[in-house]
Amino acid sequence: MSSVAAAIDQRVSPPEFSMGRICARMMRYPLQRKLPLLAVLTTMLLGNVMRVLSPWPMKLIVDNIVGAQTLPDRVKLWVNWLPLAATREGLLGWCIAASVMLFIAGWALGLAGAYAGIVFGQRMVYDLAAELFDHLQRLSLRFHGRNSVGDLIRRVTNDCGCVATIVRDALLPVFSSVVSLLLMFSIMWKMSPSLALLSLCIVPLMIIGFRIFAKPMLLRGYEQQTVEAEIYGVVEQTLSAMPVVQAFCGEESAVRSLRETTRAALHAALATTKVQIGFKVAIGLASAIGTAGIIWLGSRHVLAGSLTVGELLVFLAYLGALYAPLNALMYTVSTIQSAAGSACRVLEIFAVDHEVRDAPHAKPIAQARGSLRFESVTFGYDRDRGPILQDITLELPSGATIAVVGSSGAGKSTLASLVPRFVDPWSGRVTLDGIDLRDLQLTSLRRHVAVVLQEPFLFPLTVAENIAYGTPHATRQQVEEAARAAGAEPFIKLLPQGYDTILGERGATLSGGERQRLSIARALLKDAPVLILDEPTASLDSVTEAGLLAALDRLKQGRTTLVIAHRLSTVRDADAIAVLDKGRLAELGTHRQLLEANGLYARLYEIQVKGAQQ
Repeated sequence: MSSVAAAIDQRVSPPEFSMGRICARMMRYPLQRKLPLLAVLTTMLLGNVMRVLSPWPMKLIVDNIVGAQTLPDRVKLWVNWLPLAATREGLLGWCIAASVMLFIAGWALGLAGAYAGIVFGQRMVYDLAAELFDHLQRLSLRFHGRNSVGDLIRRVTNDCGCVATIVRDALLPVFSSVVSLLLMFSIMWKMSPSLALLSLCIVPLMIIGFRIFAKPMLLRGYEQQTVEAEIYGVVEQTLSAMPVVQAFCGEESAVRSLRETTRAALHAALATTKVQIGFKVAIGLASAIGTAGIIWLGSRHVLAGSLTVGELLVFLAYLGALYAPLNALMYTVSTIQSAAGSACRVLEIFAVDHEVRDAPHAKPIAQARGSLRFESVTFGYDRDRGPILQDITLELPSGATIAVVGSSGAGKSTLASLVPRFVDPWSGRVTLDGIDLRDLQLTSLRRHVAVVLQEPFLFPLTVAENIAYGTPHATRQQVEEAARAAGAEPFIKLLPQGYDTILGERGATLSGGERQRLSIARALLKDAPVLILDEPTASLDSVTEAGLLAALDRLKQGRTTLVIAHRLSTVRDADAIAVLDKGRLAELGTHRQLLEANGLYARLYEIQVKGAQQ
């Protein structure tokens, strides 16, 4: 069995969220959509009225037209207002017409209710999905590094449907069912108290059935949603790594993983279905027992003359209408239990705290000079594994270029991630113009920091939109000026629609150097006072790198620049070079000073120079 299948085969347990907490959290969304909510409730209540009225024309036909019994006085008052209703044939016509009109009215209300319910439900789903998506965007990079993209996509696109199931299909029908239950029972009580009481004898049976199946439905529902999320994960991972998959002939392995995952998902779905069927059988048996008892006792009342045949038919119609809301109440809890699995997965994300957030007293940045300082900074991603950075003190004067070098795993990129507050230090602080970054509004801080990564990320948008991604209000002229400064305009003009050409996913239609030039243009257009270059040329060949250095030099002008580099030849002209070793600041100085010190930097430089000469 593969690792994927082995992981799925383990029993999944939902987090501890009470049903009260789940329902209370979901009820926020219908209250945001008051008009659609009112439309749904109105159609529900009018539907109840139609169900109350629908049996009575048949009662008149059986007892007063076919059976020739005298009409009740209150009915005569209505009949006297109707033309031709004085004869049996005329009254029969009116009864048939009333039945047809009640049927049409109920049918129309059903359609209107279905339409209103769909609109209402989808709006709630989209509201919840938007809120969850917004929350996910604000979670730390550490959280996103530990969670599958496919699983998170599943939570946003599929699990958010739980709000429609819980509110529209469960909680609102409870309100309708209670109203309907009270109406039906009051009428049945007036017709025959003994039969009305007997009809409620099934309630204990329903409660017993619910208590037996409630927890298994929640467990299987959560397990099904979690396992099905693995399908998204397998597909996303495979499609994201398609060059590697094809290069290493991994297509068959990927298909096997998907088949194992879907097989596990099928087993989980069948387990959920079995529990739901068992619950429905239990509730159905209780209803059947109650109906059989009413037919037996009602028939005896008819034979004894205390109940007419028409009244028995009306009572049986109301019995079905009484059991419908009772079943609905039971199925409501069942529905909530089944949807609770998805709801738990949504609430799991909302329960994740923002590791990086604005302090209550945080202020926006009016105008930053760009002076950065790391003061005794210690940080790690997992306290159990210890810190990655230890007691780092480093100053970047305004407008200076400071390079950070060291072996892989020394903490270079981690140090850079502290500047835009992707993470916050365990101890110590990072300041901008003497102000602790945690005292600045996060959005304002990040507007003053531009980043150029080793692997530039481009969106499937136009070239112009990619350049203006961090500056959406930029004019076309500003976009083109940034592209020219980054040396990107020559290849942009060769594209089919120039700046309006839509790029492939992740910029796959461009070369590595072209993608990096667009990334530099994006940073130029943002015009931030602080610039982070995280190995922007590490994945490029020497010729392409040489062509980009001039664009990078233009980008660094007038900005405080933190350069992360493996190739030491690219940072020789930096104002200072910080050498990290196992998370500590081992050396600090200019290129010449560090070579003369003959320390770690000198050894690294010598290794790279010898490697280049061989």
